[in-house]
Amino acid sequence: MKLRILYIVALCVALVSCEKVNPQGIILAGTEVEDRVEMSRLYFDNHLEDIVILLAEGDYSFIVGADSHLTTDSGRLDEMMAIGLENDDLFYAHLGDIADTKAEYYVKLDAICERAKENYVDKYYDQVNDFQYCRKDGKTEVLLQYDEIVFPFFPVVGNHDITRNGWALWTNIFHSSFYEIDVIVDLGNDDYAFDHLIFLDSASGTLGRKQIDLIREGVLDGEDDIYRNTFVFSHTNIFRPQFFEFASTFPREEQFFLLSQFNKWKATAVFCGHVHTWDKRNYNGVDYVTLDTMCERERPEPGDYLVRTTVKSNGDVEYSNVRMNYSPK
Repeated sequence: MKLRILYIVALCVALVSCEKVNPQGIILAGTEVEDRVEMSRLYFDNHLEDIVILLAEGDYSFIVGADSHLTTDSGRLDEMMAIGLENDDLFYAHLGDIADTKAEYYVKLDAICERAKENYVDKYYDQVNDFQYCRKDGKTEVLLQYDEIVFPFFPVVGNHDITRNGWALWTNIFHSSFYEIDVIVDLGNDDYAFDHLIFLDSASGTLGRKQIDLIREGVLDGEDDIYRNTFVFSHTNIFRPQFFEFASTFPREEQFFLLSQFNKWKATAVFCGHVHTWDKRNYNGVDYVTLDTMCERERPEPGDYLVRTTVKSNGDVEYSNVRMNYSPK
């Protein structure tokens, strides 16, 4: 027993010393995946009117970042929002571990999201009266109140997001840990294409029984026979970039289940974070893109920490690295 305890302590010290792991993430259990999935399911059942549909015309793009581990420095996350807005990306996806678990960091995170939304509304909307806004590009004539405008920042939850009271902090801003979004693409001449976005809760390194059951029941399938592309977003990585990498992957049975499910969904690409290492491979026709961390403490120098995915009007997909120039002062 003593030997086992010493081994666990030594392992924790080794992992912390390489700055890959927060010891709280090992020692302190977060909200269980079954509870998160149940709460997320209840949220959607009670907010069906809030279902998000994204509208695009012809070619469109989106950016993906991972593992920002926000603390007191918001530079990299601010920069991600600014890059997406400047490039007219349709949405911005984040692959989890968005902030270290502390209330003040989530207050800062909420402020970042609100500031980015204000910039987004200023760019794409005109205020027509004291309460309502309309799109400048005329894509829709619907008038919306400010709170009804969706800022297209869509994160998944990561393991660092659920330690201690992290889930309560995270869900207060983002509400749900797994969800789906449809993209309707106007190709002109009354011709439309449909793409599908699926966001999984893999923060615990497992999907859990309830999430697997819901997936098997087709909760995330949508109208799967109409989709041109399906993009999946997960915190936990599917493949280990190198055999010696510490970061865990899914249990073997779940990995096989997911590989099969991705093919059932006809997934184009699966985006993952967690391991803080770049990796890109194609397995059985699906692109698996694992991102490095964008955390300024771990990667203080400017670098290519984001990925932009461009979806052509014919459905073809291209990936490009996006440089981040922010360095901590």
